[in-house]
Amino acid sequence: MRPRPSRALPADVRRRAGDRPGAPLLVEAVLDALPSPTLLVDPRGTVLLANSAWTEAAEILDDDRFRIAVGDDYFTLAIQVRDDEHTRALVAGVREVSMGLRDSATADYPVTLPSGTRWFHLQASRVDRAGNIVVTHTDVTSRVRAQRASAWQARHDALTGLPNRAYLHELLDTDLSAPGASPAVLFLDLDGFKEVNDSLGHDTGDDLLREVAARLTAAVREGDTVGRLGGDEFVVLSRTCSPDDAEALAERLRATVARPFELAGRAVRVGASIGIAGTSGHRYLRSTDLVRDADLAMYAAKAAGRNRVRVFSPDLRVAAERRATLAAELRDAIDRDELVLHYQPVMHLPSGDCSGIEALVRWQHPERGLLPPSEFIALAEQHDLVVPLTRWVLATATRQLAAWDADGLPLVGGVNISAHHCTAGTLVEDVLDALAASGLPPERLVLELTETSVAEDPALAAAQFAQLRISGVEVSIDDFGSGFSSLSQLISLPVGVLKIDRSLVVGAEGRRSESAAAIAAVVGLAKAFGMRTLAEGVETAEQLATATELGCTFAQGYHIARPMPADELAAWMVERAAGRPPRPLLTEAAVAAGVVRRPAELV
Repeated sequence: MRPRPSRALPADVRRRAGDRPGAPLLVEAVLDALPSPTLLVDPRGTVLLANSAWTEAAEILDDDRFRIAVGDDYFTLAIQVRDDEHTRALVAGVREVSMGLRDSATADYPVTLPSGTRWFHLQASRVDRAGNIVVTHTDVTSRVRAQRASAWQARHDALTGLPNRAYLHELLDTDLSAPGASPAVLFLDLDGFKEVNDSLGHDTGDDLLREVAARLTAAVREGDTVGRLGGDEFVVLSRTCSPDDAEALAERLRATVARPFELAGRAVRVGASIGIAGTSGHRYLRSTDLVRDADLAMYAAKAAGRNRVRVFSPDLRVAAERRATLAAELRDAIDRDELVLHYQPVMHLPSGDCSGIEALVRWQHPERGLLPPSEFIALAEQHDLVVPLTRWVLATATRQLAAWDADGLPLVGGVNISAHHCTAGTLVEDVLDALAASGLPPERLVLELTETSVAEDPALAAAQFAQLRISGVEVSIDDFGSGFSSLSQLISLPVGVLKIDRSLVVGAEGRRSESAAAIAAVVGLAKAFGMRTLAEGVETAEQLATATELGCTFAQGYHIARPMPADELAAWMVERAAGRPPRPLLTEAAVAAGVVRRPAELV
């Protein structure tokens, strides 16, 4: 390399025309005025001057390597402090500055001290044509630490300290780009985490996530990486992992999570549904595809009963694509009136009358035929379609109830409400709008919500229920006995009916069964709180007799009648009543609101 053209530099900062050789110049004073430790070095690396800041820094660091004197070799000092490729390249750069091959040399470099590692920013500049250079060393430890902390935080989860989603994808993309690499991904989702959050609070939920992270990290193999995607989802990146090894690791992780956690003074148990992808021999090019397939396998594990392991197969992706297509079609189906309601009769056990119904939505798909709610309700929740879907059901059901009423068939109708509608904040307005548009009296409508959906925000749910009951609309807790069944929550909620979960009803044949005892307890509890009970899922005559004997107010199930279209229901009701139209059963909300008075025979 040829020397760069010289700038307008003095011949030698140590000498001036007319001065004697070695005469002191103002350069010493200038260097002393600099706040950073600074040296003046000749082309051979010999130290010509060291300013006061350098001397003070050497004393503070208390390290003999930095107690440098005039005449010492700066380049040798640098190598002694840190002999590595980076330092040698830095020294070579400083020499090039002295030779005029470059204007300056800068770099951050670490210095290991007994007190820890400190970082300095070196800047070398040529100051004369003789090749003398000034080298400043500024302590930038605070800046480097802040930058490193920021970089670490950008790539790690704040709660657990594990690699976050972005960093996991970065690591996985690096592995996938390596020749012959075949990393496996284990996607883990906690089963029961929401219940822990709801019952013990979010602080305890955070403690649980931290403990799960620690257990997973301890259980994986050396070289594996555990990360957290967010919420209660974790990922294990397993390198050079055979199919058998991946499944064995997944089972070990599942067993690790299954052990009880000591949280908030009690033993807490959760499970883990785990999906595996990357072990089939398929060559993945993108991390997003590999994680997506592991996620699909995890959801398949949940659908199969939770707390189990599932390996990805191509049919899972086909099913996911079909669900995505179905979700898009569902959005249009609401606007195209492809949805229909079927109505299942509800029996009043003391009188034997069927004067109530539950509205159950179906989808008349143009290609797949009549689809039950199990085929599309979950999709509606995932794609923010629950609220428009429920508005359609409310409008259709209330219009039909009003039409039956006008034809001399007065019925009380129940409509299912999702937790998503509760949290949306429009439930009361949507219900009142449907009643106003249809002209249906409010005492003819019952809203049904599951106890687990109410648990998401009990205070918000209670406030909306209170408004609805004041207007005369009844509120029912559906599937009671299938969740936590919190008594304190039950006391605080303004509801009038408890629907006993079918799992208790199915096992209640005979008064001596445990399920029958549970039903009797629920009936007694409901009466104590001024509520009535409905046994759902009644499929046999014995179950109906047991529900009646145990004091349930209402019953519903296939033994009484299956859900049917509106025109069939009207005929069924008239036929069953031998031509006498059924008498509408009054709701507790209607009585409490003063909308109607309770007939003596229904007390």
